[in-house]
Amino acid sequence: MKIITIDKNNIDCEHICCAIGNDKKNKNRAQSKKEWMKTKFDEGLVFKRFDERGKVFIEYMPIEKVWKPIRGKNFMVINCLWVSGKFKGKGVAIELLNECIKTARTEKMDGITVVTSKKVKPYLTDKNFYLKHGFEVVDSAAPYFELLALKFDKKGENPVFSNSVKNNCYSDEKGFTYIYSNQCPFMEEYAGLLAEISGKNEIPFNIKKLKNCEEAQETGSAFGTLGIYYDGEFITHELMSEKKFEKFIEKWKS
Repeated sequence: MKIITIDKNNIDCEHICCAIGNDKKNKNRAQSKKEWMKTKFDEGLVFKRFDERGKVFIEYMPIEKVWKPIRGKNFMVINCLWVSGKFKGKGVAIELLNECIKTARTEKMDGITVVTSKKVKPYLTDKNFYLKHGFEVVDSAAPYFELLALKFDKKGENPVFSNSVKNNCYSDEKGFTYIYSNQCPFMEEYAGLLAEISGKNEIPFNIKKLKNCEEAQETGSAFGTLGIYYDGEFITHELMSEKKFEKFIEKWKS
């Protein structure tokens, strides 16, 4: 297998791993992600995948432009490192991580940072993978997020979570608030589904689509692409099936 770099010259003819089905839904999902990516390449976004039809890729970008509530200077942020199915256990995750390390060193950055969790959570790479490769915990945010960093310059200043995340609060709005961005191809559709279910259950809800990195760094969830809040407090970043979400909101029904 070889690694392919997706950029503005080939993005229209290459798949992006996250949504690779040929049906109309997945094509629309992939297109929303691609449109987001096209506006970010000039800001330093890098997307690399293996030349396989599967979820085996890494996406990263400079901390100054990242769509996550993280503060710092001259660090590369891993948005997503995903290796699934038959590709697991073959060392490809390390190869992808090394691509990010190589880019960061070439651009003379101070290191790499990534959001993980204290315990294994869906859609977040197990922090033990990063710890084995020289990362260390540099910050944390309620209820379960951790920020890890691989520092090339040990004297450099650590990246940190934004205060909004550390306070675990979005606003004083009542009911559910769903904050998302098109950085993930599934979020537009998913936020609409959550809103529909909330409406059916007569639970107040608000939807906030992040429009730029400044908004994401101030009001986004630590996960980046999705935050589910209730009465202003962060609850989860997890994408759930319709049935699971129905059960999830039972406790908030009046």
